[in-house]
Amino acid sequence: MAVVVITGIGATTPLGGDAASTWEAMLAGRSGVSLISEDWAADLPVRIAGQVKVDPSERIDRVKARRLDRSTQLALIAAKEAWTDAGMTWEGSGDVDPERLLVSIASGIGGLHSLLDNWDVQKEKGPRRVSPFTIPMLMANAPAANVGLAVGAKAGVHAPVSACASSNEAISLALDRLQLGRCDIAVVGGTESTVHPLPIAAFAQMQALSRRNDEPQRASRPWDRGRDGFVLAEGSAVLVIETLEHALARGAHIYGTLAGSGITSDSHDIVQPEPSGEGQAQAVVKALADADLSPADIKHVNAHGTSTPQGDLTEAHSIRSAFGQAADSVVVTSTKSMTGHLLGGAGSLETLACVLALRDRKVPPTINLEDPEPGLPIDVAAAVRDLPAGDLAAVNNSFGFGGHNVAVIVTNANC
Repeated sequence: MAVVVITGIGATTPLGGDAASTWEAMLAGRSGVSLISEDWAADLPVRIAGQVKVDPSERIDRVKARRLDRSTQLALIAAKEAWTDAGMTWEGSGDVDPERLLVSIASGIGGLHSLLDNWDVQKEKGPRRVSPFTIPMLMANAPAANVGLAVGAKAGVHAPVSACASSNEAISLALDRLQLGRCDIAVVGGTESTVHPLPIAAFAQMQALSRRNDEPQRASRPWDRGRDGFVLAEGSAVLVIETLEHALARGAHIYGTLAGSGITSDSHDIVQPEPSGEGQAQAVVKALADADLSPADIKHVNAHGTSTPQGDLTEAHSIRSAFGQAADSVVVTSTKSMTGHLLGGAGSLETLACVLALRDRKVPPTINLEDPEPGLPIDVAAAVRDLPAGDLAAVNNSFGFGGHNVAVIVTNANC
């Protein structure tokens, strides 16, 4: 079976406008959560979010942007960085065989801004004022399709939708396609942009969001006893992955290996995780088997860790269940403590963080962990932690409403 490697990374997040600045902020333990300044937030019960550090309007031509939902704009920015980082020409031709190039970029919700903004236009100004680009902007596959058009992908363009597990499912799908020989190289990841009054109000009605409006940077606090919900965020993260043979043939820089993935479903509840965490643990177990690794090989887990009361505890026990005694030597973190929750874009960002953690042998902290939940069965890093020398492997967990569980394993370039 083909070895699959990571050769390009890109991101635009609440911490930075690219992958490098995002990673630097993670290691520094900075929060990207802030008060929403727009007037529409004034009457909402939750007025905080993780908004991208660099607005897409600064990066994309205004005329072009009018035909793209914000989620697609973010995906294009991250994909351009990843594609050029991999040594390719953005919107060029001839770098790779298009018939062997695949795109798999997910969004959990899709073009929400385009849908709701045009509904407002129709109500206020009538149907003739609705944008003719509304459908191609709001469809969930729009980010993937637009990235596919930019790079000229002809081996398939995919857009898995599995709530907050979407982007790791997109990575997993592309890994399978590469290993099956369906393509040689793929652009993978996820994007989301739902900082808007309706989703904020809806998540707040579910009691899912933190209401620390007076201290936004301290609002996301995974495994802390004072946690009261997640922080909604926007952004995108994209990776370029390819077979080792293909990467070596073109002299690509290799960050590490995409070693395996595991997918399960809880069949328990549309929102709540199955309390035992069995499905979550089995996703990790399947990923280990896919990667031909043992629990003792894993030194780091970037957890789903959203800062919800039940979710954090369930995941802590599922990690212990998956790794057994080996969990004692696994350093766990949740970068959502800094970025907030990118929903469908979360998994790819956290998988990217795993890649860089192994490269630099440093685990970013879980900030705001001031009063840890007593009896946690895992070792959570409240400060930057060093990883050992030698070959390393890390797991990223992503879980989504509907009971979707996806675990992705990456190894460093020495593996």
